[in-house]
Amino acid sequence: MIELWNVPPLPKPDRRMILRYAHGNGANGIDALLEDAIREGIPALKPKLCYSILPVELKGNDVFFDALSVRSRGLATFLSGCNRAVLFAATVGTDADRLISRAGAISPVRALLLDAFFTERIEAICDRFTAQFSESNRRFSPGYDDLPLSFQKNMFSLLDCPRKIGLTLSESLLMIPTKSVTAIIGLREGSL
Repeated sequence: MIELWNVPPLPKPDRRMILRYAHGNGANGIDALLEDAIREGIPALKPKLCYSILPVELKGNDVFFDALSVRSRGLATFLSGCNRAVLFAATVGTDADRLISRAGAISPVRALLLDAFFTERIEAICDRFTAQFSESNRRFSPGYDDLPLSFQKNMFSLLDCPRKIGLTLSESLLMIPTKSVTAIIGLREGSL
């Protein structure tokens, strides 16, 4: 069963993380530009997240989630000791991409700061969601370690991402909107 998660109010944007994502250090008057990017970005946030909790079975490096399976040593190690897994997809919405694109035509620095702001926000959303299931706040995504990026196709199909949260996948496996995440959380016996 696919569930939608009502994204709760998020903590204030972490300016230090935004600057890290922007590869900046806060020098040369960047603070005012950062504040402008945050102020402009907040109304564009339209976060959505869908998920499904599935039984997981491991056989060597083969990982089975109900009808889905994938071979990945890294994912098998990550899910070792788990009997279920949460597969999820999250996005900040299409307005973020539009805002970054428009800003890029005017000011590359503004576009960079907006991009970093939305990156920090999608990470905050995923961290908040993951914390419900895992004290370690760990998640594993397609493209990590040896889990093929192409596994996103399976996750998109299972979660019905286009219909549920408006998230699509291009032929080259890029997510649209770009500020989006797909990931897996392991659940140990007795959790949740």
